[in-house]
Amino acid sequence: MTLELAIVLPTLNERGNLGPLVDRIERALGPDGWEVLIVDDDSKDGTADEARAIALTDRRVRVLQRIGRRGLASAAIEGFCATAAPFVAVMDADHQHDPALLPPMLAALKAGEAEICVASRFAEGASTADWAEPERERLSGIANAAARRITGVALTDPMSGYFMLPAAAARALVPRLSGIGFKILLDLLASAPGILGAPMTVKEFPLQFAARREGQSKLDRAILFDFLAGLYDKVLGRIIPTRFALFGTVGALGVIVHMAVLSALLFVFEESFTVAQAVAVLSAMSFNFWLNNWLTYRDKRLKGWGAVLRGWIGFCLTCAVGAFANVAVATLLQSEGLFWALAALAGILIGSVWNYALSSRFVWGRF
Repeated sequence: MTLELAIVLPTLNERGNLGPLVDRIERALGPDGWEVLIVDDDSKDGTADEARAIALTDRRVRVLQRIGRRGLASAAIEGFCATAAPFVAVMDADHQHDPALLPPMLAALKAGEAEICVASRFAEGASTADWAEPERERLSGIANAAARRITGVALTDPMSGYFMLPAAAARALVPRLSGIGFKILLDLLASAPGILGAPMTVKEFPLQFAARREGQSKLDRAILFDFLAGLYDKVLGRIIPTRFALFGTVGALGVIVHMAVLSALLFVFEESFTVAQAVAVLSAMSFNFWLNNWLTYRDKRLKGWGAVLRGWIGFCLTCAVGAFANVAVATLLQSEGLFWALAALAGILIGSVWNYALSSRFVWGRF
């Protein structure tokens, strides 16, 4: 039978899930006509090795092990470009997504009923009884309203990670996709009008969302921030790079920390401006590192006390020149009579571009 469908499985520490999931996919689709592309983000539990072991005896399974790259969106993009199948699906490897939906989704696409099929946790007939994450369910309402405005498509579950579309359409959209974070479905739908000439027609399938079998979730409490970042990228990403905008947003919050520390040292502890500015720079820099690690570079997030400590030291070192320029410029301007707050802001502006360039390269990887 001719290859019809590729199922892209972005994985992170999913070793024990792979074999049972391939068996479930075979029960749903039959013995042939499909392939599984396991795109693994260099899992520490040997997921890629397990995938290769399966592939040795099952030619329907292929493996892409990524070194130094993470994120569901970019994993899906690499899967789109790595298959010859005319249709491609993306689903999680943790058994929360039911493979039984694959045949009706494929049939709907082949019949021309839609240009993309989405498995929805919130469509009529769906269930999240086994999910037990009410906070994530509440966020879906906010996300749905925002997604409808940006994409022009009404969805009950715009944050779904389980969908299917023609591979040619997916590859046509790749040049416009940001590849940042986890919301690849939103990215596809929002990019479609500019490339395909009109919004994609969508058919939703109610999903019985199951409990995670085992492994590590690729999502966390920063999911709404990630979703909003995707919206920003679609609206302004061509003008200001998304990750720089996120870095700048964190920096703006750091300004508040900087000014609070500076004011306290100047007016409460009566320190000299130079000392106060230096301490404020270090405080804001530490705050910015923590928030950037949690949000801006969450797909590259440093975890564990050792990695975080090394990252913080690296962040401080790579930003040292920017920090020196910050303090020097601010001190000079203040000594020339410029109001202390304006002098501090001028110093912050001088150091920000340098900080972004070097920290992106040496702390969180190459961008």
